[in-house]
Amino acid sequence: MSETVTRDDAGGVATLTLQRPGLSHALRTELLAEVQAVAADESVRAVLITGTGRAFCVGQDLAEHLESLRGNAATSLNVVVEEYNPLILALSAVRVPVVVGINGACAGAGLGIALAGDLRVAAAGTKFTTAFTGVGLSSDSALASRLVHCVGGSRAAQLLLTPDPFTAETAQLWGLVHRVVPADQVLGEAQALAARLAAGPTAAYRAVKTVLATAATDSLEDTLALEARLQSELGKTADHLEAVEAFLEKRAPEFTGR
Repeated sequence: MSETVTRDDAGGVATLTLQRPGLSHALRTELLAEVQAVAADESVRAVLITGTGRAFCVGQDLAEHLESLRGNAATSLNVVVEEYNPLILALSAVRVPVVVGINGACAGAGLGIALAGDLRVAAAGTKFTTAFTGVGLSSDSALASRLVHCVGGSRAAQLLLTPDPFTAETAQLWGLVHRVVPADQVLGEAQALAARLAAGPTAAYRAVKTVLATAATDSLEDTLALEARLQSELGKTADHLEAVEAFLEKRAPEFTGR
């Protein structure tokens, strides 16, 4: 069993579990490889990312980082370009729904990873923080962009400039988290949500993710054109026909993703 990231598959859901809270080189490398693998696996219809113990992910492994700084400060920061950026891009490129089960503390790049998912379930009382300016750095992992998109520019500036902790309950009020449940229910709730999505119309989910990726920046005309193209493509799928027939027959549809 991996000491950094494990993968378990069941019912079309690929579950990636971070075995350590700190993003060491080994964890970043293996998580990237696993994300790329599930993205290329046609049997995967939803992805669940979660952690173990009392923390989900607290960002950079600072002990490893300090050792690297003392060795070569210039090359130590290359990890943003070489490892963090590819990881966030790979997560953003996953075409099936990504659920994040935040079982505990979530900070820095860990928050960036969480926000790269589509839906988030968090343990009640979990502490979040952007963390970066607390160690004299600006954000990475697209955290600034995600925060602006989720909570607006003003609150994003507050969270990044004054990285005070906030709770899962506050995160839910701000729209950063979608469900807050007791800590011992996070995995079950996240698994149930991922399973529901895996049983759904995955072709439609892919289209929704495509629209959402550019909805905030595209012009109205471009958004309408994209929606029209995707709607036309989806209208020819077996899933759409099945859903319409099931509705008229008053039964639950059975989606295949085709």
